[in-house]
Amino acid sequence: MEKQIESQGLSRRKFLKVGGGITFLVTAVGLPALVFKKGEIGESKQISAWVHLASDGTVTIYNPASEMGQGTMTALAAIFAEEMDADWSKVKIEDAPVEPEIYGIGWGGERGGSMLTVGSRSVSGHYNNLRQSGAQARYVLLSAVAEKWGVDRKELKTDSGLVFHPKSNKKITYGEIVEFVKIPESVPEIPDSELKNPKDFKLIGKDYQRYDIPFKVDGSAIYSGDIHVPNMVYAAIVRSPVNGTQPELKNETAIKNIKGVLDLVSLNHGIGVVASNMETALKAKAMMEITWKGDPKAKSHNSQDAYEEYEALSKSSKTGSIVTQSGDLNRELPKAQKTIRADYKNDYIYHAQMEPLNAVAHVKADSAEVWVGTQASDGTRNDVANHLGLDFKAVNLHTCYLGGGFGRRSMTDFVIEAVDISKAVNLPVKLQWTREDDLQYGAFRPISLQKLEAGIDQNGNINSWKHVVIGTGGGLLGSGADIPFYDIPNKLIEVRNIDHGVRTKHWRAVGHGPNKFAIETFVDEIALEQKKDPYQLRRELMKNHPRELAVLDKVADMAKWDSPVQEGRARGIAFAERSGSLAAGVCEISLDRSTGKIKVHKIWGSLDGGVVVHPANAKYQMEGSLVMGLSSVLFESITFKEGQVEQSNFYDYPILRMEDAPEEIILEIIPSTEKPTGIGEAGLPFMGAIISNAFAALTGKRLRHMPFTPEKVLEILSS
Repeated sequence: MEKQIESQGLSRRKFLKVGGGITFLVTAVGLPALVFKKGEIGESKQISAWVHLASDGTVTIYNPASEMGQGTMTALAAIFAEEMDADWSKVKIEDAPVEPEIYGIGWGGERGGSMLTVGSRSVSGHYNNLRQSGAQARYVLLSAVAEKWGVDRKELKTDSGLVFHPKSNKKITYGEIVEFVKIPESVPEIPDSELKNPKDFKLIGKDYQRYDIPFKVDGSAIYSGDIHVPNMVYAAIVRSPVNGTQPELKNETAIKNIKGVLDLVSLNHGIGVVASNMETALKAKAMMEITWKGDPKAKSHNSQDAYEEYEALSKSSKTGSIVTQSGDLNRELPKAQKTIRADYKNDYIYHAQMEPLNAVAHVKADSAEVWVGTQASDGTRNDVANHLGLDFKAVNLHTCYLGGGFGRRSMTDFVIEAVDISKAVNLPVKLQWTREDDLQYGAFRPISLQKLEAGIDQNGNINSWKHVVIGTGGGLLGSGADIPFYDIPNKLIEVRNIDHGVRTKHWRAVGHGPNKFAIETFVDEIALEQKKDPYQLRRELMKNHPRELAVLDKVADMAKWDSPVQEGRARGIAFAERSGSLAAGVCEISLDRSTGKIKVHKIWGSLDGGVVVHPANAKYQMEGSLVMGLSSVLFESITFKEGQVEQSNFYDYPILRMEDAPEEIILEIIPSTEKPTGIGEAGLPFMGAIISNAFAALTGKRLRHMPFTPEKVLEILSS
């Protein structure tokens, strides 16, 4: 049974005693705190909005981020527990209430922004705040003990849930302090000099089991698909095959006469069927006869023809959206001793998260309750409130585990569908998307054509760089197109967008996957044209960027770049940055020339992610991003014909299988004292380039259109 948590606004410097607990507001947070009902938590005290301490020493830390398999909930709790000096064996982690004023962060890490879990920003964004909040919790406990024992607070020490006084050998557990702690009216900001010295860290930079793993192994982890509430009914939806068309149901009476069908709900983009069980809902859904009306923009979209549109747009004299510009490219590029050009393409791809979308919603006259796995907890709560015309606080959002997100679950479309159906039938509704729904009505990583041009001066150096990204997806296209770590004096990088009327969305690493594929493959092409080693050319371009150069050198050393390669194999190298993290990769491949199938045998990866809170999990995230990147590079492609997705499930949208996984992935994290950066997406961006570059080294031919399917490989080999 879920613990019910209420939210109540309290003024600064005020605290409230409730039953055996105390809720208070630290000055640095300065926001509404939590109130617990008497008897819910026993003899205990809420010593900040981030932590609750029970008399048995149990420390409950509230997790502000969505947990979708990336391990964030463990890392964030570890940061807080480190500064609080809590006993990790007694730490419990619970999802924080959806209160962005307390638990949100801005893009610069400032307090009170959004509770949006995207862009690998959770650990990097919360790091300083959680260290400060943990230190303030420790300050409260030390102050209480100092007053109780009549000693100076600075004479006290802590160690894993224990306060002790070296002079008198007195000691007391955190749980025992609950009996007498008095919450001060304000708590000072703890200066950095009084935060724990990194050499004394017990959790940050150490390895320990992720908190969520046991619950996922024993089946007790709660996903929204596990939720059942009294009087709940089930819903499925037939959605527009072409984005923007509207439905007209032809056999409404027949559908309503199916035993177990309770109602039909018309939506702008589809028809929902409500039934007493999911099997009936899906049966009725399959039997619907719908005419789709309207003539939306998407109806004329054929994705494989789009590249011709992009080529035409590239010849326009009208400049697109500028990503970066330096020097005078228009003057210097025509003066180049040699000009090198290449084009690169990438198809749409689908998020393919393990858990198809679903949500449970119960809309009442003046409130709503929702259970969902979402990357945007406060955004979802806010969208539901706005959609229903309710106050934010009238929506009770229960966050659940997510079976993968990759950006798709930062959208709230599926939640609003559940809300609309619940409102229509006046009952709690579980809405379940099928895999076919999820794929055919997806929101995809955009398609693009990338045109690159480099000017080589009389000394053989790259003097000019022009990169034009043309595609659909607007702001999704430009991410990762800049190259601040390569010193090229004259640069122009721009994005030119065409709106096809199809749904696009952030996909793991956003534009870094296709853009770094194009950039890092082009660097190799330049190196080969100049008869330079690709690794050495990158070293020349990075000579003024020691941190980046160290990452590149590390992976080259790991892979023994200069050593001979086994016959029938070749290696490729690339560098990329994402979310502030620096990463480089090398792969070793072979090729079955009769089938066109590429086999990636080994991947080496190096990473500088600043201070790494949980190194083992960071490696898991790198491994996951490498393998997901590999899948997207070799297999994944969404195509549109007359605005309709041609794929429907994994039989015609293949993803990487175990037999295609690398035999070995070797990773090294470079020790750093720099601030933490995002790691969850860092390995993916260089994958296209290292495979393309290895293929060129092996065959002398170049792959420039992702994915590198066997059909494309055979075509290239025969050209």
